Amino acid sequence: MTENSAQPFSFRFHGSSFDNMVETLGGAFGSFDAEPVGRAKDFQWGLDFSVAGSAVLLSGYHEAEFQFNIEPTVSTAEYLSLVVPRRGGMGVTYGARKAEAGQGKLLLYNNFEPDSVLMHGQGNVIDELLINWPVILQTIGQTFEMPFSGSLDLLPELDLSTPVGRTIGNLTETIMSGMRDDGPLLQSPIAMAHMTQALADLVVRMVPHRLSHFLEKGPALIAPRHVRRAIEFMQANIDQPITMPKVAEAAGVSSRALETGFRAFKGTSPAAYLLTLRLRAARQDLLDPECTETMKAICLKWGFFHFGRFSAVYKTTYGEYPSETRKRVSHR
Repeated sequence: MTENSAQPFSFRFHGSSFDNMVETLGGAFGSFDAEPVGRAKDFQWGLDFSVAGSAVLLSGYHEAEFQFNIEPTVSTAEYLSLVVPRRGGMGVTYGARKAEAGQGKLLLYNNFEPDSVLMHGQGNVIDELLINWPVILQTIGQTFEMPFSGSLDLLPELDLSTPVGRTIGNLTETIMSGMRDDGPLLQSPIAMAHMTQALADLVVRMVPHRLSHFLEKGPALIAPRHVRRAIEFMQANIDQPITMPKVAEAAGVSSRALETGFRAFKGTSPAAYLLTLRLRAARQDLLDPECTETMKAICLKWGFFHFGRFSAVYKTTYGEYPSETRKRVSHR
């Protein structure tokens, strides 16, 4: 491969063949299906990336327009992509819906959701910050205190001229700058984790999505005393085989009143809320590099007596299997 002098940056991976680009990207992202839009005899392209903890920075360049789709496999990582066009742009398609990144617009999307992605041509230069989806799911759990699965239906386009757009855009740029060219964030995992978490929190709280209506209730919607008593009892007995009638008894109300209170003020059932608390406790153990307990011991400790069910619910909640969490922590 030869370096193209027209490329605006220096890339570790580059070439002049569309097939070679597909081969390179396919090795990085799994089942990658792409085709040029129109004729592309001399397809100049370049790609570079930096990895830091739960985030990846991709920088790409290409001359001709092309489209692609990625079929997730069991080994494909799920992430939230924040796309910053430097020149040109790109778009994603969800059935009949389309969203575009371009001048003054940031694009956000979950890589498991689009039907296809279109990369514009004519010297396109794109930066893309990928945040591991488990970070987003953990932020959702901490913010809404409820189980979550399925699509977040995140608003895909963000106007960078608005206060929210500027705030998220500026933090995204700061993280990218800190990762590029062996930047300082690559040398400080703690700082990187804090900034990634701050960005996830901004996205969950400020970008409209299917759970945003819970935020609109505001701090005035304080849970009644019996709901707070129930939560305190759950937290104090999280490792015990408690039942919902016991929780209702501790809260001083009927099981029906307990259910109604949780539905109204927590947006979920008391049983699902307890499950969330236990999952969070198990995850904290799995994320603790000093924890030497076996997976089975952690499951039993937090009230999960069937590992297969625990593993499935954990994957739905955090976007990865418990074994993957432990493996990721052990490799740090």
